[in-house]
Amino acid sequence: MYLKAFIFSGIVCLICQIVLDNTKLTPGHITSAVTVIGAILSFLGIYDKLISWAGAGATVLIANFGHMLYSAGVEGYADSGFLGIFSNLLCKSGIAIVSVIVFSFVFTLLFKAKD
Repeated sequence: MYLKAFIFSGIVCLICQIVLDNTKLTPGHITSAVTVIGAILSFLGIYDKLISWAGAGATVLIANFGHMLYSAGVEGYADSGFLGIFSNLLCKSGIAIVSVIVFSFVFTLLFKAKD
């Protein structure tokens, strides 16, 4: 399982690094594109299969954020109709957003940024 996770994550990172090195896209463009690709793969029913195959290798990537947003929106729509999409959108990914903010704050306290 660890090998599958490493290989899957490594391949995705390799593809993103190749795109970054050979195009004029910025890291923000690539991050946004990978998030959208994760949502599209979730829509097509592929991302759940990737998670079951690669395990944590598919859940730690930024593509998983798109998958979480899509699946939360679909659940919200099923529960409350159209407005449920918006009310449920950040339920699954809220913990990821809070974690990023907290860890960023802690690392800023521990390490000094270089100029």
